[in-house]
Amino acid sequence: MSPLVTIVIPVYKVEKFIKRCLQSVVNQTYKNIECILVNDVTPDASMEVAERFIQDNPDFNFIIFNQPTNQGLSMARNAGMDLAKGKYIYFLDSDDEITDYAIEHLVELAEKTNAEMVLGQSVCINEEEGWRRNYFPIESKKDILEGNKEIVWNFVKGQYPVMACDKLVRMDFLMKNKLYFVKDLFSQDVLWSFQSMLKFEKIAFLREDTYLYYFHSASIIHNRGEKHFGNWITIASYMDKAYREEKDFYKKKLILEYLVDFKATTLQMNWKAQKNEKLWKRSYVAYKQMKSLSITDYFSSNYSAKIKKQDLFYRLPLFVGYKFFRWRFDR
Repeated sequence: MSPLVTIVIPVYKVEKFIKRCLQSVVNQTYKNIECILVNDVTPDASMEVAERFIQDNPDFNFIIFNQPTNQGLSMARNAGMDLAKGKYIYFLDSDDEITDYAIEHLVELAEKTNAEMVLGQSVCINEEEGWRRNYFPIESKKDILEGNKEIVWNFVKGQYPVMACDKLVRMDFLMKNKLYFVKDLFSQDVLWSFQSMLKFEKIAFLREDTYLYYFHSASIIHNRGEKHFGNWITIASYMDKAYREEKDFYKKKLILEYLVDFKATTLQMNWKAQKNEKLWKRSYVAYKQMKSLSITDYFSSNYSAKIKKQDLFYRLPLFVGYKFFRWRFDR
């Protein structure tokens, strides 16, 4: 018998998009699915739209779970994980949709390879501007990654996307490693994917478009504010902790490389989003307390010139670091 797949859809302020999302689930060629809608106390008509759709599709296995209070995307996904009965779980955002064959083909690959996670390709769509692009490509030349060191290397080198959606993951793997999303994080996909890759032993890639990711004015990616900058500090602190706890030298090197790049990248994103000197300096000071390259690292071949420059530029004294950053950014 085909294994049960649990699709988890958090619902919050998506009344314009939820019907399209649910229709894509009902359209699946794979039939052994339970779909858990987690109502995160949405203040709009999202749940009314969803409930009407469910009434019109009585043969499909929809489950509604109402959060007692609004707790954010992380806790909504966690609630879905706790309710899931499937062998596999798949996270789907309520303003996106999946291709008709997505679950069928992902399950086929997962069963064939016995991978802990299988992921497909995402198509990014901006209906307002009229374009379709692949913003989150699978860059790995291999279709299957085996062994944790190989997976860590591929993650750090950006060979597969960090978004939590469009990934079919074995539930026993998640439960064994207690891979829940961290409460109150708005950029939780990066941390969840980081923590997961430290545990994976086998993942596989499906070279087919399975997920349609919609860009619109309400998307989180377009609405970064102070809370997101604080989130990045929290995420970096988890990475810093992972580095300090890791015993394997090879993986320690890769984790530190990822942390250095993460600090540099988010400081740039911070400034582009707000151009707020106070917020930027807050992040800079927090990042300086975390692990950086050692003096011997600068003279070794373990790290690229890019990583060495990133580390050096963001460990200067604050007043120098800010002026140097502005000079580099504004020129």
